[in-house]
Amino acid sequence: MNLTKKTKFVLLPLSFLTITFLVLFPTFKTSQTTHNHLHIHRNLAIAESHCDGTLYHDLCVDTLSAIPNLHKKSMAEVLCHTLNVTEDEVRSSESNVTGLECANKDALSPLQKHGLADCHELLQRTMDELRTVYREMTSQCGPARHFTDMVTFLSAAMTYQYTCLDGFAVGSNRTIRQFIQPGLFNISHHVSNSLVMLKKVHAPRHCNSSSPPYYNKYGGDEDDLADANRVDPSGFPGWMKKRDRRILQQANATTRADLVVAKDGSGNFTTVEAAVAAAPNNSDTRFVIYIKGGAYYENIEVDKKKRNIMFLGDGIGKTMIKGNRNVVDGWTTFRSATLAVVGTGFIAKGITVENYAGPSKHQAVALRSGSDLSAFYQCSFIGYQDTLYTHSLRQFYRECDIYGTVDFIFGNAAVVFQNCNLYARKPLDNQKNIFTAQGREDPNQNTGISILNCKVSAASDLAPNKTAFKSYLGRPWKMYSRTVFLLSNIDDVIDPAGWLEWSGDFALSTLYYGEYKNRGPGSNTSARVTWPGYRVINSSSEASNFTVGNFIEGSVWLPPTGISFYLNLTA
Repeated sequence: MNLTKKTKFVLLPLSFLTITFLVLFPTFKTSQTTHNHLHIHRNLAIAESHCDGTLYHDLCVDTLSAIPNLHKKSMAEVLCHTLNVTEDEVRSSESNVTGLECANKDALSPLQKHGLADCHELLQRTMDELRTVYREMTSQCGPARHFTDMVTFLSAAMTYQYTCLDGFAVGSNRTIRQFIQPGLFNISHHVSNSLVMLKKVHAPRHCNSSSPPYYNKYGGDEDDLADANRVDPSGFPGWMKKRDRRILQQANATTRADLVVAKDGSGNFTTVEAAVAAAPNNSDTRFVIYIKGGAYYENIEVDKKKRNIMFLGDGIGKTMIKGNRNVVDGWTTFRSATLAVVGTGFIAKGITVENYAGPSKHQAVALRSGSDLSAFYQCSFIGYQDTLYTHSLRQFYRECDIYGTVDFIFGNAAVVFQNCNLYARKPLDNQKNIFTAQGREDPNQNTGISILNCKVSAASDLAPNKTAFKSYLGRPWKMYSRTVFLLSNIDDVIDPAGWLEWSGDFALSTLYYGEYKNRGPGSNTSARVTWPGYRVINSSSEASNFTVGNFIEGSVWLPPTGISFYLNLTA
């Protein structure tokens, strides 16, 4: 070799060098690629496992696969990630609603404006429910203490999306619905998946699962019933605080009211609305507003900040709150309520709430309750279509009278009616009477209507001519509608078929409608519908799932309200 000869270097293209490197040194890239593939495959396998049983499986897998080091995450952490993703979807939907309002503020009809206002409120309440569940999931014990509460809050969060959409169900409103629907469906689908994952979360071993549940945060006396499955001698359930029991059992004259409403000026205020505004926010103790006899023509909202409010009236037909909002005049069903209650722990005794818009105005709500742990005792609710909107969360009605025509008890709460009177009124000539229209959208929601030891009959305007109008126990408003009539007296106002279709075969296989040991001429089940989802309940254990004690955990939160009740099928 000639050492003096200069070596000649040739500049090769980068692509050539890259290929040469890969040929000569392939091990590193192959190893890294294999590692990445294994990581992705493992993430997918774990996500598939976590998502087993969800209704929206692909959405669930996509959401969980994006979590770094998924194999190191607990089920609680996975659920928290899903809740965070859902919150982002809520914020996006809120932005969409705001954008619609700003871009079309001069073109929106009153109904559309009210519908968008509903959506704002409902999306904010969705965020509240998600954050409450998230806080509990990241607490020391996670769901060990408040599992039922979290199922309740997530069930409500899902309901809120469909309520928003219900405001845009007809006519030109469908254009708005099409714009906001994808985001709202995404939220509800994430919440549905979260409900399934919640059942898979295991509590840490060091946690005390007997710690006080959510409803005990709102105060109580030392001698309140500690056992959720007990009742006091008067029949009040264990969840009702002792002071509230006393208030409901004693005469009004001996009850100490915090504020008094009187039309004649003898109280603190002349309107109920003013008294509610003056009540404290976020109270952990009962605040009693005594409403003296008279007719109060108002639309009242007890918002989420007004917790533990009680309306105490002079009795059915004496203290009356009246309004006439309705959908024909541009109000959404949600916003048409004469009295709307949202703040936790609302109680009413001795009040009549009426929407007097009349049958020709169609949907016109008397009471809407989205108040968790709300209870109504010896009250009446009067309207025609959509009288009583048991919108969401947990509710109890005892010795109440409910009057209406079409779907006059409806909504998606977990609600028990005990010892109540349900009266069908004379509808329009082309209408049928339907006592219930329950709105469960998802089989994982813990919602439904339970009617226990009630009277099902015709009101005085229908009684003379009951055969001129057909009346039914219920029809399926939503896919997983769930309603039971237990040990009730059913008059011959009810058609032998018992139940009515909503539209064709919609929900007939997925609904849950049951009747258990009812009595009266309308209780004969021999000619009832033969839908897959309908059943005559023959088992007391199955029927017991819908009692105050089991269905709404009434023994834990009803005793302090003072409302009489019994926990099981019979007193």
